[in-house]
Amino acid sequence: MKKTGLTLLFSLIWLTTAFAQFEDPEIRKVQYNERAQFQQRFADINWTGQGLYNPTTIDRIPTIELRSRLQAVFGDPTQTISDLINNNFRPGKAIQFEYWFIIDGEMPLMILDLDGPFENGLVYVGASRFIDMMPQVKRTLNRMLMGEEGDPAEFSDYFFSPERDQWYLVQYKDGEYTREMVSRPRF
Repeated sequence: MKKTGLTLLFSLIWLTTAFAQFEDPEIRKVQYNERAQFQQRFADINWTGQGLYNPTTIDRIPTIELRSRLQAVFGDPTQTISDLINNNFRPGKAIQFEYWFIIDGEMPLMILDLDGPFENGLVYVGASRFIDMMPQVKRTLNRMLMGEEGDPAEFSDYFFSPERDQWYLVQYKDGEYTREMVSRPRF
């Protein structure tokens, strides 16, 4: 009888653990004013993209559309080029936008746009010790961005293209995506 009880207990623990692996993770966006705490908390993280390479729908969608879907689901980015440019940050090394997240209260994740509004997909990086969680996180993000809550929302960002030596105003407004060449903005 003891052996059966232990077997049942271990089976329940295994089933609970297995089920937990398929639950959607809790994804919390880091707000602009929380950047310093995030950077301090995760200062010693080994960042990687491993575990986030499996292609999903969001990897084949234009980045400009993904930006509007991220806006709908998570609001404003954690930071944009306008937040970085005045800190002796060269525009050629900058991004259009970055969303920072904390997954399940412990895993840091960043979604970046390194190639501006001219490409498809995004760049994802997370802490290497959470590689096993990353595929589920990406599937959850895909579901969120491609579901009803991810219907495109209006936004306006700037981007600098070092290849073109050109600034752009990137927007989704009145149902249209635009990339308008502009002079260097004053931030």
